[in-house]
Amino acid sequence: MTAPGLRDGAPAEDSDDLDVEEALALVREAKDDGTGPVRDPRSAEPHRHAPAERHRATPWPQAREIAARAARATRATRPATTSSAPRRTPVSVSLGDALGLVLAAPLDALSDLPSFDTSAMDGWAVAGPGPWTVREEGVLAGHAQPAPLTDGEAVRIATGARIPADTTAVLRTEHGRTDAQGRLHATRDMVHGQDIRPRGQECRSGDQLLPVGTQITPAVLGLAAAAGYDTVTVVPRPRAEVLVLGDELLTEGLPREGLIRDALGPMLPPWLRALGAEVLAVRRIRDDAKALHKAITASTADLIVTTGGTAAGPHDHVHPTLERLGAELLVDGVKVRPGHPMLLARTRDDQHLVGLPGNPLAAVSGLITLAEPLLRTLAARPAPEPYTLPLTEPVHGHPYDTRLVPVVLRGDRAVPLHYNGPAMLRGIAAADALAVVPPGGARQGAETELLDLPWTTAGIGVCFT
Repeated sequence: MTAPGLRDGAPAEDSDDLDVEEALALVREAKDDGTGPVRDPRSAEPHRHAPAERHRATPWPQAREIAARAARATRATRPATTSSAPRRTPVSVSLGDALGLVLAAPLDALSDLPSFDTSAMDGWAVAGPGPWTVREEGVLAGHAQPAPLTDGEAVRIATGARIPADTTAVLRTEHGRTDAQGRLHATRDMVHGQDIRPRGQECRSGDQLLPVGTQITPAVLGLAAAAGYDTVTVVPRPRAEVLVLGDELLTEGLPREGLIRDALGPMLPPWLRALGAEVLAVRRIRDDAKALHKAITASTADLIVTTGGTAAGPHDHVHPTLERLGAELLVDGVKVRPGHPMLLARTRDDQHLVGLPGNPLAAVSGLITLAEPLLRTLAARPAPEPYTLPLTEPVHGHPYDTRLVPVVLRGDRAVPLHYNGPAMLRGIAAADALAVVPPGGARQGAETELLDLPWTTAGIGVCFT
């Protein structure tokens, strides 16, 4: 099956052309910098030398680990350990606002469940052996305690209604019949206590229903409501702010006169929400160092996300601004394609900044590599279980960087998509996941790690409101 975004008849190499061009550019950089000869990246022979700046970049797996640990430590407590807990004050939220958050206190039973003996079925509450004389009035759910039954007596009862005292069992509607005299007979054998939910069957008051660290799903909300909760104590949702940098960006209309449409402003906020963040604001800032400094220092977000300006050009102000702020640079470049100029900095003990490249797919790579692990730690959510699938076709690799390649899932295989260059969104827009392709590439059929996109898992992280 041809995957969405895959051109009919297009050779597999087309999907990798831009990455090869990047590699060739790095070869030229190596020669210009005098770092020695580097083999053609298309060659299987190992490189004798790589550009010096590449050695300073952080390997992709390590960058994700650093991002996941970053929120667990302050300048005074580093190095952080994986057992450290995020230092965030729990909050109480209503059940309606709790979906997707993580319990910061155990969910303990506030009462017995059920809190009284109830009928598990529609039918009759009966006392003693049959046949039974049926009371005229019935027992409905939500009503006060009914009068006790005497031996040989029955009363109509609804599911969830309180069981009259001295009831022997509940006879289901389909298992009973009445004779000409109006007496009730069982059409099947019965046992004592049949179809009665006794008080405390599910739990007793004070029992722990769910521990700290449980992610709140719709089922958890139902359990909390049944247990009598109006609010729950949770780890607060991380707050994020997006700073879109650049003089060349249009917010509407067609590209014109050297200006391009801003793709990241519309894309990043819902993506961050899907990763569990509350997006406080999206601010557009021109290529102005003072304006960027002011925006960062004024932000109250747990995570600031910037777009573009992470390289070393005349209008790339992110690094100089972080230096001026005295920020701690935790990751400065990652060995990943696309997206290698990304960065992670600690601007304050309780605030981090993820600098994304300006190219759209490179920015997605930065989100997955640095923002997702950091937000996950801030929200106290567990890391997703890694998994692999075989590739339907070979994928060229970067000589010494990890590649993140959009794929669609077809049964038990992953189909690589074309249009996966750093500036392209056509591939990722059709994708279910990103394949983590190791340096050197992956052959057809190779088991390859996959990173699900947050909305393709139909999981709790999908939150666009």
